[in-house]
Amino acid sequence: MAIYGIGTDLVQVSRIAAVMTRTNGRFAEKVLGADELRVYHARRARSEARGLAYLATRFSAKESFSKAIGLGMHWPMTWRALQTLNEPSGKPFVVASGELAEWLAKRGITANVTVSDERDYAVTFVVAETPAGASEAFGASD
Repeated sequence: MAIYGIGTDLVQVSRIAAVMTRTNGRFAEKVLGADELRVYHARRARSEARGLAYLATRFSAKESFSKAIGLGMHWPMTWRALQTLNEPSGKPFVVASGELAEWLAKRGITANVTVSDERDYAVTFVVAETPAGASEAFGASD
């Protein structure tokens, strides 16, 4: 495997809380995919702080992923096209859908993600990889 790109993002949880207040909670529906949204609602039902921390880490993971693949938040990278879910062990993983999944498959791109949060901040790192030599074959601008 060869590294295609690396992305990181740091978000202040209070900024996410402010956006949620300003949008009457619609921000979560705009950013989270269906599976993420279910987890968010379950965590928020137990604790508002846990819900916000989850939303912050998922927002940050999408930002990190968009940087790692070199697109930023531009088509086919959209908020809901990428979800960060957890294995039963707790290990996070990313799942792409729709045109983003097709774009990644065409290039052979896979990714590893890590998320962490404290009371005030959430941070994520993403390493996008391709089979050795694939990045030269496809080019980052395709």
